[in-house]
Amino acid sequence: MAWAHIVGGTRYVFDDLKTLLARATPEKSGDQLAGIAARSAAERVAARWALADLPLAHFLRDAVVPYEHDEVTRLIVDTHDAAAFAPVAHLTVGGFRDWLLSDAADSATLAALTPGLTPEMVASTSKLMRHQDLMLVAAKCHVVTRFRNTIGLPGRLAVRLQPNHPTDDLRGVAASILDGLMYGCGDAVIGINPAGDNLAGIGALLQLLDELIHRHDIPTQGCVLTHVTNTMQLIEQGCPVDLVFQSVAGTERANAGFGITLSLLAEARESALALKRGTLGEHVMYFETGQGSALSANAHHGVDQQTIEARAQAVARHFKPLLANTVVGFIGPEYLVDGRQIVRAGLEDHFCGKLMGLPIGCDVCYTNHAEADSDDMDTLMTLLGVAGVTFIMGVPGADDVMLNYQSTSFHDAAALRALLGRPRAPEFEAWLARVGITAPDGRLLPAPARHALLADLSAPR
Repeated sequence: MAWAHIVGGTRYVFDDLKTLLARATPEKSGDQLAGIAARSAAERVAARWALADLPLAHFLRDAVVPYEHDEVTRLIVDTHDAAAFAPVAHLTVGGFRDWLLSDAADSATLAALTPGLTPEMVASTSKLMRHQDLMLVAAKCHVVTRFRNTIGLPGRLAVRLQPNHPTDDLRGVAASILDGLMYGCGDAVIGINPAGDNLAGIGALLQLLDELIHRHDIPTQGCVLTHVTNTMQLIEQGCPVDLVFQSVAGTERANAGFGITLSLLAEARESALALKRGTLGEHVMYFETGQGSALSANAHHGVDQQTIEARAQAVARHFKPLLANTVVGFIGPEYLVDGRQIVRAGLEDHFCGKLMGLPIGCDVCYTNHAEADSDDMDTLMTLLGVAGVTFIMGVPGADDVMLNYQSTSFHDAAALRALLGRPRAPEFEAWLARVGITAPDGRLLPAPARHALLADLSAPR
């Protein structure tokens, strides 16, 4: 099936659904690299007009990646909830956009709708939206998850404390954790990207996190962001695993590049659930996604990177994670070349994730060879905060010395809280006040000369 629209006297034709979606997408260097982007602003406008008139139900019978060749497509189609979709089944993409922005689409209505939305539906709708539209709808979506605390409550903001170290030195990691806790960060997770894949070293990091969390009775969870198969081996060895992490993508072939299948993720989730380490809930998975990952693996099937990203979020949604986030600028300028594209992609990913019922956060970040800077990240962080982002990253000084990229710092989170009045997860907020890091109203107190947490730095390791 083909679509066409006339703009400025020129008739533009789009031969199939994935071409229509790609041409309607806001400018991205990754889509240009793939040779699928609109060739002019006029063609982009024509594609958006044509897309706006497309019935939402069309996505249920026209897959952008063939059903018989891709297990992600099969997951999307086979788990679709027709009853949940019914209230909007009569709408076009443009009509759906208008309805989402109306008062009729309140938080409860959107929550009931999420099982009926496919990633292609929400990605196509985002292509017709300005930044403020993406923010307005996302702010109405509330996704609450629990492990040792409660993440995603309306009006709150969590932070992943990211204490990476270039050699996985335990005292260096502990020092960064202390720094982050003193800034009131860490309610989403204390999550370490290990410098290597040595199982003994990863096990030592897991043991460190477990000791810190339980010795100080911190209502949070720890995670070492290693490959899922490493985590499964460590579970078998009796290591204290709270959350199972994995990067995921939006096609079967891209996930194969990550060394994963959907059945492997299901097995890992069952292994983590069997440990019964959560005190408030059983959300045991943590996923990361990012626009461009499928393209970098030549596994995008000619589909634009933002639509593929939404499909990755559908994979994450299926496994009921505690947390999921887009590492929006991490993959590099080949896919998002500058601050403008990174800001747009972050708002798109947040909108799509929230609308599909995912507890979505964002690593507001960029690599040093992108045309972006910390002012761009301040813009995206603030816009996401207004839009109700579930969590952001807390990195010492905003400069990750192991992964060599720029993210958001502990004091960035404090600034966002001050600007927007966003408290932490309630259980974590109460703990911070109890141990004297914050006042009862959540304000940070001056760091004391001595604190019980300091003992962990002086302890031999």
